[in-house]
Amino acid sequence: MAITREEVRHIALLARLPLNADEEIAFAQQLDHILAAFTNLDRLDTTGVEPTAHIAPLATPFRDDVVSTTPDPDAWLANGPARDGRFFKVPKIIE
Repeated sequence: MAITREEVRHIALLARLPLNADEEIAFAQQLDHILAAFTNLDRLDTTGVEPTAHIAPLATPFRDDVVSTTPDPDAWLANGPARDGRFFKVPKIIE
């Protein structure tokens, strides 16, 4: 299937790309090469090949959603430098 200059001209019109005659010929040849590559891909036997979205095997980066109990607030406050009741005590940073 060859791409004609008229088809390239139509695509350029839709994309609002001003092309000169040399560019129309060049793009027609490039589109022919791209379509030939897809034709070669169509000929491949992909029987038994799992569909994939990525070439590297990736696992989800998220941990499992497991229900757990919340740690004791006293344990959290024990890690701070100072506390005031149930809150961390920090120096004033705004005058």
